[in-house]
Amino acid sequence: MKKAFALMTALAVAGCVCAQEKKDEPKEKPIFTVVKEIPITSVKDQAHSGTCWNYSTLSFFEAEILKKSGKTYDLCEMFVCNKNYMDRAVVKVRMHGDAQFSQGGSAYDVLYVLKNYGICPEEAMPLPGTMYGDTLNNFNEFFSVLEPYVDAVAKSTAKTISPTWKNGFQGILDSYLGKCPEEFNYEGKKYTPKSFAASLGLDWNDYISITSYTHHPFYEQFPVEVQDNWRQPGSWNLPMEEMARVIDNAVMNGYTVAWGGDVSEDGFTRQGLAVLIDTKKPEGLEGSDMARWLKLTASEKKSKISEIAVNAKEMTPSQEQRQKEFDNWELTDDHGMLIYGIAKDQNGRKYYMVKNSWGKAGEYNGTWYMSENFIVAKAMDFLVNKNALPKDIAKKIGIK
Repeated sequence: MKKAFALMTALAVAGCVCAQEKKDEPKEKPIFTVVKEIPITSVKDQAHSGTCWNYSTLSFFEAEILKKSGKTYDLCEMFVCNKNYMDRAVVKVRMHGDAQFSQGGSAYDVLYVLKNYGICPEEAMPLPGTMYGDTLNNFNEFFSVLEPYVDAVAKSTAKTISPTWKNGFQGILDSYLGKCPEEFNYEGKKYTPKSFAASLGLDWNDYISITSYTHHPFYEQFPVEVQDNWRQPGSWNLPMEEMARVIDNAVMNGYTVAWGGDVSEDGFTRQGLAVLIDTKKPEGLEGSDMARWLKLTASEKKSKISEIAVNAKEMTPSQEQRQKEFDNWELTDDHGMLIYGIAKDQNGRKYYMVKNSWGKAGEYNGTWYMSENFIVAKAMDFLVNKNALPKDIAKKIGIK
């Protein structure tokens, strides 16, 4: 009897626990069915560094090489940082300090380095963090040294500036990132960074930037006015619907997209999901999951969003809203990621499969499922192979 009672008690407790767990589980989590998936290289971790622009764009070029040759490369992010930060410092000094110097950057920065300085494989330089005894990037101390150095030179009251400052600055870069090699061996062959870049088989002139705003004419190029676009390259300005078609056409034809945009939204979670939830029209939702969600704090929303994501109503992106949010600083240049696939959830909502650079974070091991509406509404700009353009759009902007 005691054994039977004990067993019944245990079962009852277990039943309560199971019931509680079931109650606490998300009501309807997304179940994704892949529509199109493009082969990509492994997920990396930018760790404590503002280098998403670098990781996402090198991932883009690694995918381009994989598509063209079938070869897998691990290209060196710290080579790009070393070259890019020197160039950015030179611009700030040349502008007497009237330019931003920061960890951030753009997809074009990577393309510029590849074209002008070359690249090396990851193994040809010290691994990220190892120069200062860490296992991953940590730019906190690095930039606390770097930024004051640049400021001191840029804001000097001297009548002339000695070029010697570059030697000291380069020394800081090399101490924290590692020195860029002049020559190295890779798979039994000797290369320089430029000859290695040439050996990858890509035409650097194949790559263009796309955006969509109304404060410049459509079908023309203009430099998007954000601080990290400091090299001021032009982006082709397309109507929003055509910008969306470029992304879709690229992925369906086997091309990845180096996407840069705003992830500081309630609908973007750390769990690997992003949806364009309408947080401004709660009327008529009394008692619903959505109504309860709208009353949560920002952190609570991000942890709970997967519970309602499948059934939550999304906003529909519009050209007018994109422009309004850009002009009032709501649409910001936060993060770079790599679009490499398309999937749909159990309700038919379309998502892009996006490779992040936060290691294997989230529920999908480093992949984010970002709804089509979110991707289109929150895109600042993106880099894509010009051969991925729909033919009618390519014709409108004179791309062959």
